[in-house]
Formats: sequence, C-alpha cells, structure tokens
Amino acid sequence: MFAHCYKRQGGWKDVLSRFVEGNGLLYDLEFLQDDSGRRVAAFGFYAGFTGSAVGIDAWCHQQLHSGEKYPTITPYPNEDVLIAETKAKLAQIGKMPKIMVMGALGRCGSGAVSYARKAGIPEENIIKWDMAETAKGGPFAEIMEADIFVNCIYLSSQIPPFVTQQQIDAERQLSVIVDVSCDTTNPFNPIPIYNVNTTFDNALLDIPSANSRPLQLCSIDHLPTMLPREASNQFSADLLPTLLQLPERTTAPVWTGAEKLYHEKVESMATTD
Repeated sequence: MFAHCYKRQGGWKDVLSRFVEGNGLLYDLEFLQDDSGRRVAAFGFYAGFTGSAVGIDAWCHQQLHSGEKYPTITPYPNEDVLIAETKAKLAQIGKMPKIMVMGALGRCGSGAVSYARKAGIPEENIIKWDMAETAKGGPFAEIMEADIFVNCIYLSSQIPPFVTQQQIDAERQLSVIVDVSCDTTNPFNPIPIYNVNTTFDNALLDIPSANSRPLQLCSIDHLPTMLPREASNQFSADLLPTLLQLPERTTAPVWTGAEKLYHEKVESMATTD
C-alpha cells in the first residue's frame, strides 16, 4: 500500500502505530527500491503528465471563463482525448502560457514536460529546473515570471521555500500552481501558502493575495487516475518483476530493504515529534 507516513506527513505516527499494535509489517509501495535507491515502480510520470494537463487547463479556464468555478475533473479514456481537448482550448485563446517545471529531470517532472510538449507549448515556453538550478536555495523570483508553476520534486529533507506569501502579494505573472508533489502536511512543504489537498470535484484553491491577479493552486494527490489506463499499465509493468519475488521476500533485496526501512521508521517515532 501507499501509506504516506514515512516523510512525517500528518498523522504518520498513528498510521505506523496500527502496524506495530497489530504485529504487522508495512511494505510501502512508495519505498520499494532497487540497489541504486531508485523506486522500482512509481506513478510519477503520469502524475506529472496529468498535473501539467490540469495546470494548462486551469490557465485556459482563467482566460476563457474568468471568475467562473473550475469544472469537475473526470477521468479520460486515453491521453489522446486529453491532449486534443487542451490543444483546442489553447487554439481558442490564441496564445501560449509559460510553464515552469520544478524537478524536470525526474520521473514526475519529465511527465510534466512531456505533456506540455504534446499540448503544443513551444520549447522556449517550457522552463525546466532541477537540482542545479535550485542549489542556490529559494524562494525563487523566476517562478513568479511564469504563468504556470508545476512542482514535481521529491522532498526528502527540509529545504528553503520555493514560494512565499510575500512573493505572491507582489507583482507577478503567475496565476496557476500545481503541486504534484503534494507535501501538503509535511512540515517542510516548500510551497507553504496552503495546507489542504484538493479533489477532482474541487480541483483548485483560490490563494489569498494582496495582488488582484488571481492565483489558483491544485494539490490533488491522485492525479494519475485522470488517465487510469496508461497509469495502471505503466505501474503494473514496472512492479511485476518485483512482485514475482515476493515469495523470496526474506532474501530478495527490494523486499528486505523495504522491511528494514519499516523498522527504522517505527524506531524513529520515539525520537521524532
């Protein structure tokens, strides 16, 4: 299962305690890793892919239906239908947004970049940042210069914020944020201007700002379900080789590593707030 409790998310101790009290063992799918530390299976690519789609669509909605509530998101039969819908809206507007992807070299970020390209966003309008660009530490004024900001980083420790309230209160071009990473309840959330997840029914938060320009944020934590066929096919194909090793879980490195990590996280409950 995806327990969402290894990065000190809200209620993480309660979740882990249930396994301890029941004499259980958690093999967290998010932390099945190979010898190099890379996840053996992840929904990351399609999380970024669909997150980019929502960001572009939200921007289009702002241009075409200013002031109106963003509609409910429903799953698409395949990515071609989704891409065609985005292209039609961009053509109706007659201009292209500037989209910034943070974590562009990872699985999630590469998915976000891929969707922007497939939607027809010019390469010069796709700003791709990764660890080299963020090494100086945030907050980053460059984010305010984009129309859409898609956060795709993997947060593993405390870092300076990417965005601050002071920035969004000032002059900016930015009007849409998609936090694909969704470290909403993590105390180290690098986008500390919100603290709730959004849903398909209510996809966008209106972020309060002293600037009259709207700023809306998407923090849906199950974005790949917008494209259930592609996301499921990719994840199951990636996971299958490891799943076939489950009978040898006491010796197979991926499974023994997952068990070791579980015990480490349980022990950390005694020393971590």
